[in-house]
Amino acid sequence: MTHALKTWPEYFDAIVMGDKNFEVRRADRDFAVGEILLLQCYDPKIQKYTGQEIRMKITYILKGGSFGIEEGYVVMGIKWDDGY
Repeated sequence: MTHALKTWPEYFDAIVMGDKNFEVRRADRDFAVGEILLLQCYDPKIQKYTGQEIRMKITYILKGGSFGIEEGYVVMGIKWDDGY
């Protein structure tokens, strides 16, 4: 399954540069290890997509409710999708 998600430019750029290898999101979907995040760069200042997008594979999921992560959120380990 592929999950299309808005990603603000500063976070999108950090992933592209290799500085950010995780994603924090509301647990409003049934995210699972091995699935794909289609991260689409969205600029909230102009309320438009920039046209940039990347595909990342979920490698790990830490569910909220422990380790200081708020209930209802997940922290996902991500890496470049080799199949892209």
